[in-house]
Amino acid sequence: MNYPVTPEGSQVWDLAGRISGQVRAIPGAVLGWDMTAALAMGRALGIAPLVVAELLPVIEAEMIRKTNEKIREGAEDG
Repeated sequence: MNYPVTPEGSQVWDLAGRISGQVRAIPGAVLGWDMTAALAMGRALGIAPLVVAELLPVIEAEMIRKTNEKIREGAEDG
């Protein structure tokens, strides 16, 4: 269902995995990825910045939603 269907999509999906440690956060919530770092890593990997700018925010939004959901669940259990 979430499998990339284009070569560019596959590149950005790989990039999303590589930048998983580059997050902006506050206590109790993740705000998003450090997009400056993401764009720099994308460039270093040879991914067109336009492709990163178009596709990565969509992945980021889902990552934020799911991560914060898990944080809330952990807080409720604790």
